[in-house]
Amino acid sequence: MRVADAARPPAAALAFLTRVPVARLVALDGRDVARGAALFPLVGAGIGAAVGGAAAGLVHALPPLAAAGIALALGALLTGGLHLDGLADAADALGARTRERALEIMRDHAIGAYGAAAVALDLLVKAASLAALASHGGVVGAAIAAGALSRAVPALHALALPRARSDGAGAAFRVPAAAALAAAAAGCALALAAGPAHGAVLCAVAAGAALLLGLAARRLLGGVTGDTLGAAAELTETALLAAAAALGSGG
Repeated sequence: MRVADAARPPAAALAFLTRVPVARLVALDGRDVARGAALFPLVGAGIGAAVGGAAAGLVHALPPLAAAGIALALGALLTGGLHLDGLADAADALGARTRERALEIMRDHAIGAYGAAAVALDLLVKAASLAALASHGGVVGAAIAAGALSRAVPALHALALPRARSDGAGAAFRVPAAAALAAAAAGCALALAAGPAHGAVLCAVAAGAALLLGLAARRLLGGVTGDTLGAAAELTETALLAAAAALGSGG
């Protein structure tokens, strides 16, 4: 495989999950993103390291909640709010009475009451969890673990669940079984290597969140969409940070 070919999957993973402009340097397509899914946890770990590092550094100069808020703003800047957007759209769809109407709502980029409330509550729980971790130590390791594990969830959902519709980002995101399983293994490996004292528990929490969110998408929509994939990553990351704070994870 030529060097340029080998560079495309990691570049695609970085371009898909962040605002880093690597797509300008490497020609990418949907197949590269699917193959790069195995590296999603590595990108997530990098995002988590940036967020956790910011919270750990700022807590010495600011109140913990303010430090956590700025750290989350950095994370949103790095990702372009990708998963938050999916969460907002998926939450708005909960107000629909039929599957068809839910899918229509998810195509509308305007944020409704459900979506706004979901994003606000999600960020509140995240900020509180990061603040607690920054105050007592272990925020960097916990953020890396949460970032890595949560980014494996979309790959697993794309492999295991049907598509809710025949077009859109979810329909185009076809992940090979080897890439999805590698993402799950990489997420757990990175979580354990990051140093949280309860790393194995966080892996179990991620597995439980992936299962529950996958079942919800299957029951409510008949499968996954691009929005549900993003929402699953976002909610899993929040659950993991909350679990880490509750468990008192140490770095």
